[in-house]
Amino acid sequence: MSVIRSVATTASAVGLIAGMTAFATTALAHHPMGGETPATLVHGLLSGIGHPIIGIDHLAFVIAIGLVAAYTRIRALLPLAFVMATVAGCGLIVAGFTLPAAEIVITASVVLLGIVAMLGRVIATPILVALLAASGLFHGWAYGEAIVGAETTPLVAYLFGFAVTQFAIASGVAWGVVSIWKALDASALQPRLAGAMVAGVGLALLIETVEGMIFA
Repeated sequence: MSVIRSVATTASAVGLIAGMTAFATTALAHHPMGGETPATLVHGLLSGIGHPIIGIDHLAFVIAIGLVAAYTRIRALLPLAFVMATVAGCGLIVAGFTLPAAEIVITASVVLLGIVAMLGRVIATPILVALLAASGLFHGWAYGEAIVGAETTPLVAYLFGFAVTQFAIASGVAWGVVSIWKALDASALQPRLAGAMVAGVGLALLIETVEGMIFA
């Protein structure tokens, strides 16, 4: 009976993640503000809250952070490291700096972190922090395209909104892995299946990105 319950729970969770990613690519396929640079505090805040959700690559990566963070000693550390790095990445593009091959790095990072979760092994926290910090710079740089040219008030509101949203999603996933799935270690079935799905999403996006570069 417990096996059936575990399979049902896993299927529901994987379906939920699939639904979230499908929703992100259809109903919310565009920028929250219709592609316009936020001009007010409210617009900046709404844009910051919505942007991490509508980008399937970003959303998948943040979900993967939660899957991996569930088994670290300080669960908030990995989400916090990533959020801080994304803020720094936003600062880079606003300041006029360009990061090379950003789309390739972003999609490859989704594949990599999904594989880490899928393998069901605990990776040393310093290694994970370094990986998320490096990836966060590129994810944040891509986020920042939406606010280039914005005034200070909507810019700060955007950064606050997207930082809080990312942290909430990653921390919520980590909490759900332990509290809802009752997954006691990284080798548990549910988070590994979810990690496999994240890696698959990332691989599909990576192939699409490479094909676009080749045949553009």
